[in-house]
Amino acid sequence: MANVLNSKTGTPDPENPDGHHGHEPEAPLLREPRDGLPPVVADTAHLARVVDSFGSGSGPVAVDAERASGYRYGQRAYLVQLRRAGAGSALIDPIACPDLSALDSAVADAELVLHAAHQDLPCLAEVGLRPRRLFDTELAGRLLGYQRVGLGSMVERVLGVRLAKEHSAVDWSVRPLPQDWLTYAALDVEILVDLRDALEAELAEAGKLDWAREEFAWVVAAPPKEPRPDPWRRTSGIHRVRNQRGLGVVRELWGERDRIARERDISPGRVLPDAAIIEAATAMPATAAELTAIKPFSVRLARRYVPNWLKAINRVRGMPPAELPQPGAPGDGPPPTNRWADRDPAAARRLEAVRAALATIAERVSMPTENLLQPDAVRRLAWSPPARPGVDGVAEHLREHHARPWQVEQTAGPLAEALARVSGE
Repeated sequence: MANVLNSKTGTPDPENPDGHHGHEPEAPLLREPRDGLPPVVADTAHLARVVDSFGSGSGPVAVDAERASGYRYGQRAYLVQLRRAGAGSALIDPIACPDLSALDSAVADAELVLHAAHQDLPCLAEVGLRPRRLFDTELAGRLLGYQRVGLGSMVERVLGVRLAKEHSAVDWSVRPLPQDWLTYAALDVEILVDLRDALEAELAEAGKLDWAREEFAWVVAAPPKEPRPDPWRRTSGIHRVRNQRGLGVVRELWGERDRIARERDISPGRVLPDAAIIEAATAMPATAAELTAIKPFSVRLARRYVPNWLKAINRVRGMPPAELPQPGAPGDGPPPTNRWADRDPAAARRLEAVRAALATIAERVSMPTENLLQPDAVRRLAWSPPARPGVDGVAEHLREHHARPWQVEQTAGPLAEALARVSGE
């Protein structure tokens, strides 16, 4: 069993190695916002008052957003929550108030505090909220070596109170939003600045505050992710499809499902689950009866589109081989690592060596290896090591693949040594 990390130092806690709390009393549950539940902002006049209030407030601005993942198409925000000293809390309906650029201008000089910012920043940008300075409490927890970085877990551990999480996966697109959902949403930002302050103190004590600032700045400056060239290749279970024509069925069914989901504003998984696409790709049904024998296709919504699914499958039947997708996903990176031992045994040995070196550093600094250095940069380093040997060559490679200065400082030397050791064997 892995050691539990001490919440103050980010190192294994010898007094509590397995995480059991013995007879400690359960932390108290937060039930109501301290200032009461604010009304939902759903018109321009109310929004203007919130803009004025938050513009005249002080200190960081806690921000959260609720989406309807699993219910609606896309990742738009259906509720935006904020809190700032001197302004209190605000709950904004971004469907009724889709332009928050005035609020963005009012808090432009403030640090925004989010938990797992990478999840919320895209939907916040859609409504005009973009941080200039950021504190990400989840990312801070990872840098400190916390094993559980969900908001509820971190709040309980750091602040000694509990958040109710039973509404985390509800359909936030419904209107009106129930009062208990709104209370849940308001409490998420109620304690965010307190959590931020406690984590900043821990980061400073651990000597990681400058690392965290570099990470936060990188998150703010990172450009939006480019759309995947072949998003259908992310279909769960696609590894079970062994031939090009089956891959063609996955591609065509995925595309048809996406079109229907977009038109109906429904999560694609509610139109047709991934498992059904994979089963159809392996069975290649030719008739409606054969298709609906695959259970998910007989469900009401999927059954409505049986002609569409059959047409997609039949398109693939008549498709010339040149139009079928290739088995390997496109990209400029190395092949999957499970193939390295056969394709390039030397690269496989390099990968093993650099991963071992990273694991040693990660243990020393008490954080996950994926936060110490991005896995893609590690794979690329092992597959195609820099032409210039030594620390300088490794450092240049890492910077080219978006490693932050603190990451280069911590890893370039040990990785160069690991590569030299393998090349000398």
